[in-house]
Amino acid sequence: MTQAPQQLNGIDLPALLQQMQGWASELGFSQIGVADIDLSSAEAGLQAWLAAGFHGSMHYMQAHGLKRARPAELVPGTLRVLTARMDYLPRATPAGWQALEWQGLQEPQRAQLSAYARGRDYHKVLRQRLQQLAERIAKAVGPFGHRVFTDSAPVLEVELATRSGLGWRGKHTLTLSREAGSMFFLGEIYLDLPLPVSAPVSGHCGQCTACIDICPTAAILGPYRLDARRCISYLTIEHAGAIPVELRPLLGNRIYGCDDCQLICPWNKFAQKAVVPDFDARPELQAPDLLALWGWDEPQFLRRTEGSAIRRIGHQRWQRNLAVAMGNALHGAPELAPLDALQAMRAALAAARPAASELVAEHIDWALAPPPVLTTTSAPTATAAS
Repeated sequence: MTQAPQQLNGIDLPALLQQMQGWASELGFSQIGVADIDLSSAEAGLQAWLAAGFHGSMHYMQAHGLKRARPAELVPGTLRVLTARMDYLPRATPAGWQALEWQGLQEPQRAQLSAYARGRDYHKVLRQRLQQLAERIAKAVGPFGHRVFTDSAPVLEVELATRSGLGWRGKHTLTLSREAGSMFFLGEIYLDLPLPVSAPVSGHCGQCTACIDICPTAAILGPYRLDARRCISYLTIEHAGAIPVELRPLLGNRIYGCDDCQLICPWNKFAQKAVVPDFDARPELQAPDLLALWGWDEPQFLRRTEGSAIRRIGHQRWQRNLAVAMGNALHGAPELAPLDALQAMRAALAAARPAASELVAEHIDWALAPPPVLTTTSAPTATAAS
């Protein structure tokens, strides 16, 4: 990496970056950083992950080759990548929120959704605000080359975030921050301004393996190694087909995503609440009942998930996920859920079976079948972070 210039066309670049931090804060971002575009050291790891097939059916991960690790190939002229962090815990999140989330996972008749998905679609929120930040920069320096991304293109987001000092890569492969844990979104602006590069931070996971140990499906194979094909977030969101039978019991009541590796992480005691209202939980997605969600027909689903990230999975996958969750309630210990709720679930599934799609029907049949024999293990306890 060459030494960054201090000035460009009379513009004091370090001073500009300091101004940008203020503008970003006004837009709801908690932190920004600047990464260089030489990501060559990440290419081998990316290639190995793809070669192992850990990306599953996410073929877009492979479609762009190594452009993910080569920002200047993705956006010609790129000199730096500005990275941004936006915290997403709803503003009304109470103290001890992790304990409440764990409690929700123990209530079979309740639907559990990842915390990030209960409000507005983060793609829309971050993209709009990153574009506003880019426009603010243009007012200060004049027209410049840039492109905004939020989990929407072949971008190595965590790699760029760690290189730009937003945090370090946790053993669960997410970005971790001493000040904010991991409950935040990442976004990027590829730009042709040679801004000063931010200093990376050291990792602080120490000997802790809580995220690896807690994963319900053992998708985290070891430190920094995730097999997406086993990940509940992948299975309930990205995967379009049938959920593997052997993994269905492990989903519990999780119908959209999974937060377990984040809930157990000691650093998330520092997780920050959002400063924007967009991520406030919608009432119908705050501790919802499985039966209530099952009752949404497709028009209701589309209406109630308008502007939400959930809408992208479509009504069929939504029903598939709910059928698995209800099946797990029916297959579980009867004392864990009220008998009337279990009876209502069975009746609702049976009533929907004749008109169900082939995919949903398969999961309904599994849910209504006698429960499989399961081997359970106790949940581990998080060890202290160093």
